[in-house]
Formats: sequence, C-alpha cells, structure tokens
Amino acid sequence: MSDDVVDGELVEDDLLPAIPEDRAPAVPSAEEDPDAWLPPEAEADVRAGIPKDTSRAYEGDMKQFAAWCQTVGRRVMPAASQTVTAYLSHLKRTPRKRTGRPYGPATMDRIIASIRSSHRAAGYEPPDTMGARKVVAGYREELSLAKDPAAVSKKAAPADRTVLREALAHLDRTTLVGKRDAALMLLGHAIASRGSELAPLDWPASFTDLPEGGFSVRVYRKKRKKWQDVEVVPDPDADLCTVTAVRDLAEALAHEGHTSGPLFMRIDQWGYMGAEMTRNGEPAGDPSGRISINGASDIVSRSIHRTGMPGKWTSHSLRRGFVKSARDAKVDIVDIGRHGGWDDRSKALIGYIDEEDSRGERNPLAKISRAGSEEQDDTE
Repeated sequence: MSDDVVDGELVEDDLLPAIPEDRAPAVPSAEEDPDAWLPPEAEADVRAGIPKDTSRAYEGDMKQFAAWCQTVGRRVMPAASQTVTAYLSHLKRTPRKRTGRPYGPATMDRIIASIRSSHRAAGYEPPDTMGARKVVAGYREELSLAKDPAAVSKKAAPADRTVLREALAHLDRTTLVGKRDAALMLLGHAIASRGSELAPLDWPASFTDLPEGGFSVRVYRKKRKKWQDVEVVPDPDADLCTVTAVRDLAEALAHEGHTSGPLFMRIDQWGYMGAEMTRNGEPAGDPSGRISINGASDIVSRSIHRTGMPGKWTSHSLRRGFVKSARDAKVDIVDIGRHGGWDDRSKALIGYIDEEDSRGERNPLAKISRAGSEEQDDTE
C-alpha cells in the first residue's frame, strides 16, 4: 500500500491489561441475536468499501499471522492481546527471506491494523494492541538510535519540475511511447495524482476545454472517494507544458485509430498499442488496452532511473513532486491541498513536506531575522 494504515495510538501506560482467553464477540452470535446477520448484497457492499490494495495487504498479513499462530499453538481469532504482542516481538527479530531483514516499523504498524480490522470484520472485539504498539515504538527508537534507515518510512522521492525536465530529456518524444510517457508524467504532476487516478482517465471524456487554452480534468480521488475537476493551464515552458503533451498524445493515438477511450494505453516493445497480455496462459490486463496502476509506476520509475538520479521513483513521486514544485513557487499550503484533492485537515499533505524544505530561505529563524531587519529599516 502507498500509505501505512494505523488504527490507533500508543498510550502511556506501563501495565498490560490481562485479556481473558474467552473474549466475547463484539455482538451476540447469530444464535443469540436474530438480527446478527447480513444479506449477501450488504456483505458485498461492505467489501466494495474497502480499497483493493488495502484488502490485499490485510489478507496477506492475516495469512502470515494465522500461520505463526498455528506454529506456536495460539488462537488466531479472537486473538488475545498477549498473542499480538508476542507476534510483533517475533516479527522484530525474524529476518524475511526476500530481504534478509525484519519488517520495518511502518509495516508492523500496518500489520497491527490488519489484525484489528480483521477482527471487526469477523464480528469480534479487536484485541488490545497497546503492548504490540510498545514493541513497535521501542523497535523504532532502537533503529533510530542506531541510525538505521529502516527507522524512516520509505517514501517515494518527489518528482518535481527539475526531476521531470531531466527525465523528459531522455525520452524520444517523437514516438508514441515517448509521447505517452511524457504526457503521463506531466499530467500526473499537474493534477497531483496517484497512479490509481491516472490509469482510469479517458480521452476525451475525462477532459473539458477551458477558455484560456487549457483543460479541466475529471479525477476520482480514491482516498477521499469523491470526484474533483482539476484545472490544468498551459505552461510557458514548452518542454514542461502538460496541455501540449496530452494533446500531442491524443493526436498520436488518433493516427492509430484510437479516438476515444483510455488515454494511457499499453504499448509493447514493437510499438503495438493495446497488445494482449497473458499470465499462465490466461488473458490478463484490461481488455481495452488500458495500462495498469503498476504500469503507470513502471513508466515513472523507468523514465527517471534513466537519468541516474537516486531515489524510490513510483507514480506517487508525481504527487509528491507537485507539492515540492508548488512549495518552491511559494504557493499557499491551502491552495496546494485543494488543487491536489487533500482534505483541509490532511496530515498526509504535511508529511509530504520534507525537513529540508524548511531550511535555507525557508528557515523560520532566517525569515524572522529578515522581517526584523526590514522592520528596523522602516523605523530609521
């Protein structure tokens, strides 16, 4: 998942409460309560409200938790508080086969949330996870004091205008692939989108021309579950003009006979658009030829890695890059948030602002000194 889900906060209490092994469900069982059931359509509605990425991550977390419980002879559900605490302690000490290192604290936070959410979904009161969170808090401090990079969440690096300019210089923008990759990166940056918001865009259905020459993009903000119309205006810098790049791509697609439908199409190594994909001999991918969310991330990663710039580059880099570009241009944080579809109280937006963004000219003390100097000049 792009964002770690944390279900609650660690409270300052040194004693772990004793959780009875026969903890009762949050609601009476169906035998005791005739209303304790859901019709199939209601169960489907509940599942539809859980993001697919979140659902997959939680399912994987619970499978691993269940396997560990079976190994050590503990009950999976309803799990005792001590079981969850012991499991997190186990994860802290157990290297994974793929990396040779234990999970990081951020992933462990998500695993705790997975266990609690899975209990709720099954009708059980979630186990108390205070002890488990203390394990993670101590682990995070241990890593921080050791200056271990694992103590810090691995965020996608921001692809701001400087990064995009370098990446675009390595594309052949005369080809269909080059036009697609340029349009995807510039549009993703312009509307501060996630890959899950870029891939579904259609041409021309998702776009409305503006009088001044740009266009408005109809974007579904998945995290907030709401539609937003984001205005994109022409950029005087031709190399970084999103409007030009998108229209160039639409024109190139039309030459291939694709005049409506997905804007960002799969294109194979021979230049064939919307090529069929198979996995284990079975058809895979969107039958319309639309790129996948992972495909959008691959384009960003591949394009920026060609420059040799270090960092974790994904489609989310475009969203973070927009924030950095806007901050560099001294755009008000409220306007940044509303353009990018963040809630006015969003902690995630503040989390996108790196520590170094408050240094140099933005250093609060430097600003205070300049303001004081200007005030003194005015009084002299």
